[in-house]
Amino acid sequence: MHYSSILPDVLKIADEASEKVLNIYMTDFKVNYKADESPITAADVASHRIIVAGLRNLSHDIPILSEEGAEIPWSERKHWHRFWLIDPIDGTKDFTQRTGEFTVNIALIENGEPILGVVTAPALKEAYWGLKGDGAYKRERTGRVRRIRVATPGEAKRVVASKNHLNEETRAFIDKLGEHELVQAGSSLKFCKIAEGHADIYPRLGPTCEWDTGAAHAVLLAAGGKVETLDGKPLMYGKEDVLNPFFVAAGDWYK
Repeated sequence: MHYSSILPDVLKIADEASEKVLNIYMTDFKVNYKADESPITAADVASHRIIVAGLRNLSHDIPILSEEGAEIPWSERKHWHRFWLIDPIDGTKDFTQRTGEFTVNIALIENGEPILGVVTAPALKEAYWGLKGDGAYKRERTGRVRRIRVATPGEAKRVVASKNHLNEETRAFIDKLGEHELVQAGSSLKFCKIAEGHADIYPRLGPTCEWDTGAAHAVLLAAGGKVETLDGKPLMYGKEDVLNPFFVAAGDWYK
């Protein structure tokens, strides 16, 4: 399959989901909570349904793993060499707190690597996408599309940090970087800030799941960056445990 030929269709699916999400965002929506006490809204469910239907129509032979989908046993998933990985809304807390910094995320994983990713920010009216070997792009709220790439940092590293998850381990990691500047961002936009050259490094020393990172990871890779575990190995997907190990996302300067 030539993935460049289906990328516009994946972006269209993400845009359709984003439009529905934004419509719900503008209402007095209700917040419910899952068994793990994480929030979920009608927007999460609606986005999931639109994306799954769109991807099945686009590529019925590629399996789908979504945060809001039915749990699929490892006995089935372990045979997947290629699959769609979806987070219908990343940053549901940002959604419920109405910060605008939530995203719709679609990734294509192949042999453990995110090779295609689309990230849309419905409230910001922005979109990012990337494809292995084909570069990364951003669509501005004006509709203008431009190619993006990671930057070479100056003396003070621009560290992108989570508003909701800045723990002591992360603070210690940041302090070791020396002179730095904190850049705040929500959801998977933290990866996208690095991809477009507006930040240099994002250490995540806290829990995330594969669907939280897959799409933006693909964008960052296509923009010349990388995402590595703390022992310097690439962050991989399609594991039995969907929880990610701690990782560092950065431009190509980070060794």
